[in-house]
Amino acid sequence: MSDSATQSFIDKWLAVQPQQRVALGFVAPSVRDERVALAAFEQELVATAYGIREPSVAAAKLQWWAEELSGAPASGGRHPLTQALFASERARAIPADIWLAPVLAAMAQLEQGTPSDFAAQVAASQGLHGALARLENMWWFGPDAPTEAASRVATLSHLVFALSRLELDAERERLPLPMARLARHGLARAQLKIDSPSRRDALRAQLGELADGLREALAQGEPISTFRGLEGRTSLSTARSAARAGEPFAELHRRQSRTGPATAIRAWLAARHAERFN
Repeated sequence: MSDSATQSFIDKWLAVQPQQRVALGFVAPSVRDERVALAAFEQELVATAYGIREPSVAAAKLQWWAEELSGAPASGGRHPLTQALFASERARAIPADIWLAPVLAAMAQLEQGTPSDFAAQVAASQGLHGALARLENMWWFGPDAPTEAASRVATLSHLVFALSRLELDAERERLPLPMARLARHGLARAQLKIDSPSRRDALRAQLGELADGLREALAQGEPISTFRGLEGRTSLSTARSAARAGEPFAELHRRQSRTGPATAIRAWLAARHAERFN
């Protein structure tokens, strides 16, 4: 995309997921711009939901997005990404409630605390990330595409990323580790900022469950976009590697921006899988 305002949001998405630069080469040029615009839009919502520490400020920005998306079919939108998306007839073919669902889910979780256990954590996160996956699958594969696997991949990939922010988010209402995991390993909130055998064990246990869930979701055989497929495969590899590492938290950070031949293979596998449903 040549528009500088739009490109700045795409650059923000690629800064968070640098491996997606490799995936771009596996997306057909005829649809690449609109698919990249959707990915950048999703990143804006995720950044608002998790990156703004004051809930009232995040709520105000999400309310703006709700109004923007409600009016976009008629007006074409005001935000550069909305304008890029609603320039396509594909955007108008997607029901309004599908566009609004991620925003409403993000607003609903702003005041949520730390979930009780792993299953509750997945369920809580799936509201937002499942809604994003549903929108994405309709955009890529049409209105009747199943979304269970994509929703699971989106949710679990987010929870892998959330673990890498453990020290930064130790003071937030919602912690990246569920309460049952903290209790099992004898960890108080303040101890999450400090490396210790207990913290390492808790991280390994969390990463093991995340890896198992990602492996199962990727094996379901349902449509998953190239970008989501690469994200899921990268998260799976990261979770497996960090779960085996002597210092799992350090390994999570080492793998955040790592790309190489393995990334190209994962991107190719993700693209090949997505092409089966187009």
